[in-house]
Amino acid sequence: MSTNETVPTSGSVRLPPDPRSLDALGRNHTLEAALAELVDNSIDAKAQHVLIRFVRDGGRLVRLLIVDDGQGMDETAIDVAMTVGGAREYGSDEIGRFGLGLKSASFSQARSVTVITQATGHAAVGRRWQLEHARRDFECEIVRSEFAAEEIGRDWPSAGLGSAGTLIRWDSVKGFPVGGGHQTVDRFLHEAFFRIRTHLGLLFHRLLDRGQVRVTLEVSDLTEGVLSGTLVIALDPFGYPRSGAPGWPKVLSTSRGSDAPALGCHIWPGRSNLEQFRLDGDITARQGIYVYYRDRLIQRGGWNGLLHIDKQLSLGRVALEIAGDVDGVLAIKPEKNGVEVGPDFQPFVRDARALDGTSFADYIERARGVLKDANRRRRVRQPILPPGSGFAPSVRRAFENELPVKDEQPVEVRWTPLDHDDFFWLDRDEGVLWLNQRYRPQILAGRRGSLNDAPLIKALMYLLTENIFAGQNLGPRDKDNLEVWQQVLTAAALAEGG
Repeated sequence: MSTNETVPTSGSVRLPPDPRSLDALGRNHTLEAALAELVDNSIDAKAQHVLIRFVRDGGRLVRLLIVDDGQGMDETAIDVAMTVGGAREYGSDEIGRFGLGLKSASFSQARSVTVITQATGHAAVGRRWQLEHARRDFECEIVRSEFAAEEIGRDWPSAGLGSAGTLIRWDSVKGFPVGGGHQTVDRFLHEAFFRIRTHLGLLFHRLLDRGQVRVTLEVSDLTEGVLSGTLVIALDPFGYPRSGAPGWPKVLSTSRGSDAPALGCHIWPGRSNLEQFRLDGDITARQGIYVYYRDRLIQRGGWNGLLHIDKQLSLGRVALEIAGDVDGVLAIKPEKNGVEVGPDFQPFVRDARALDGTSFADYIERARGVLKDANRRRRVRQPILPPGSGFAPSVRRAFENELPVKDEQPVEVRWTPLDHDDFFWLDRDEGVLWLNQRYRPQILAGRRGSLNDAPLIKALMYLLTENIFAGQNLGPRDKDNLEVWQQVLTAAALAEGG
């Protein structure tokens, strides 16, 4: 064993990174995570509008564009931005830290990355990284100035570009479908839009909710122009209409010091179909700690070693606000997709108390109890026939969440012309609730009809008539109820039509 206090040296040698290290950048990025990195950069650049556009050429996806109306960059700034590890001075309200976000996000998804930008009072400039060139000698190509000016000067209605802004272009995107034609591309875009909207809506929900930034997703065709678009909507993981338990949420804090974050402990209601509760559908995985750094959500669930994921804790979510690394407690991961906890983290949580003395252990016990009570109430409710075709998926999920469902033939709901003015007709043998086509235009009020249209009317009719479908025979009381419902609903439908 060496006993030397110091290590002697005899000079130094310069060891630049191997260009192949670019292949390792952003390996853990999904498409939606990579786009979140770029939206972060846009927000740091004071952008108010961010456009994410998938560009297709008929049955092929050919590139992806990210355009913002932020401050843009001059020639010096873009060289720093395109340098691997080229960190600049970051402002107190910016989330960037290591100068890797743009490169790691882009190289994780595309083999060719072009950045075109313009700062107020400066000419448009552009740079392009192509992986095969970068691997050889780290050479970044200079985009012709006239092309840069033309691209940044195009009409970008959803991005709101004025005298400044930035355009990022991904070519040879690795995850785009190869072959399959229109149907394959449509399916890919449908799934990608869902993941992107959910991910960005969650991570940036505070900024979106207060209108600080607007993010638009679009699909355009090289010959037909913009085909469709949608806004990213804020998804607040704590956006429940009422708490699941009286007296909650509670804030737990410690006397550790001014830099110690507080724990906002929330309990969701026992059952919820709100998108901000379901998020990407994996409710169990969304329990735990939600870490906010400069109003961005950098961790969405998980207990960081405090507990194991447990179905009985599905209603528990904890908001943790941090201003940066907290010595001994936690540190932000370089990818800004979570935190690494230190040796003081568990003692910090264990010692935290609300003003009334409530501890974190008390919170966990209460969250478990709320879910147990909700499940107990659900078990004593009478089971129903499953709702089938004609009901919107969210409506079917609501029934299935709130009521036990029998393993029997589902009840469908459909529109059809009926011979009389009757509002509805029940075909118990086939399990179909028929609604009179005559009243459909009034109910839809100008909206386009579809298989799952009129969800409110259909849900109400199902609640009213499900027990009629479930019964073996129609008794006198059932027949009387059907007659009353028919008379009243038909009169209401005729009045609706004027």
